[in-house]
Amino acid sequence: MRRLQQNWLLLLKGFVVLGSLWLLFLLNWSKTGRDLTYSFRYNRLEYTDVDGDPEEECNCYAILKGEREAIEKVKLLTITKDFKKRIHIPNEYYINATEDCTTFKLTRKYLTFPLSKEEEAFPLAYSMVVHHKVQSFERLLRAIYAPQNIYCVHVDKKSEASVVSAIRSITSCFSNVFIVSEAVSVVYASWSRVQADLNCMADLYSASTKWKYFINLCGQDFPLKTNLEIVRMLRALKGGNSLESEKLPPEKQWRVAKVHEIVDGKVKGTKRKKDPPPFNLPIMSGNAYIVVSRGYVQSVLTDNRIQALIEWAKDTYSPDEFLWATIQRIPGVPGSTWLHRKYDMTDVNAIARLIKWQLHEGSQDSLQAVYPECQGNHVRQICVYGAGDLQWMLEQHHLFANKFDIERDPIAIYCLEKYLRQRAVSELY
Repeated sequence: MRRLQQNWLLLLKGFVVLGSLWLLFLLNWSKTGRDLTYSFRYNRLEYTDVDGDPEEECNCYAILKGEREAIEKVKLLTITKDFKKRIHIPNEYYINATEDCTTFKLTRKYLTFPLSKEEEAFPLAYSMVVHHKVQSFERLLRAIYAPQNIYCVHVDKKSEASVVSAIRSITSCFSNVFIVSEAVSVVYASWSRVQADLNCMADLYSASTKWKYFINLCGQDFPLKTNLEIVRMLRALKGGNSLESEKLPPEKQWRVAKVHEIVDGKVKGTKRKKDPPPFNLPIMSGNAYIVVSRGYVQSVLTDNRIQALIEWAKDTYSPDEFLWATIQRIPGVPGSTWLHRKYDMTDVNAIARLIKWQLHEGSQDSLQAVYPECQGNHVRQICVYGAGDLQWMLEQHHLFANKFDIERDPIAIYCLEKYLRQRAVSELY
């Protein structure tokens, strides 16, 4: 009888403890406004050291702190043949894995519900222009994916069949991710690069009236902020846009002064002089990556001045590096700024993209340096980031960074995505 009473007493104490914990949970939830299911799903969302990824051999915590020993260790790791073989995921994997979309999303730890009411009320639209490296695309999609957002994927018409099939398989698992309705064959520095984004712009604008901002990406981008941090930074713009837009320097005038055409798959200049831009629009200098409001996108698709500028720009060199920047200074475009040079915006000050140009690298005491030296390698004078760049990158205000290459330094992406997911789920509390 006494033992039975003791058991009941222990059971009663257990209920009291559980009740107290439940009360604390409810109080915390009421303060944060989170759905109860968010916390129940917390554990399965975070990337852990038991997920089986080969990159787990590295110490991301030490790397993000900039510890040289940890960084040098991964440099040696990434050049070994065995490691390169283990991290490679063939395109066929994605084709087979996505036959069961539920299992695919579960094992890949996609976020299948909004992490906050704040994010749910502020959906974003993404254009993703890719042509190879499906593994990089899938990890980028996973890093930026949220069910309230919408994603248009442009796969280059020149892409291998296995690339197209794998990406179609991945996108088929998500109702808010789709392949662009009209793909083009992208040629470096030609109009086709702009057309790829324009086609996605049009599809995204027609597909949903809810999204607030448009962000364009390529396969070598990766986020530096969580979705919640991105939302808060965009809300702070109060309808404004954030992109590079400066006076076109003399050394780039040739790009818009002569007619260019594609010859044997490359952009070639001709001797034919171009007419002045329509409406006497001053051509500005910028880059391909933008963060713009829905109103800006609407203007791109409907404004007669912009339509005329688009037609004029089609036979120039690298129009993606001046078109968006020029539109940003056209009066009446939502979120645009005045033409005066005081409103010029550099890529360092804009939040759209963090890029290290080789010519601007150097030590901090250098009068010419804009940022520290690249810890990876360079392609077309742009830094392809290494793990040693991560600490500096996370100190910057940009939403995304370019360039990453999973075949050159997968640790940089692995540690960054692990850090972002841990940060995202910690915001649940």
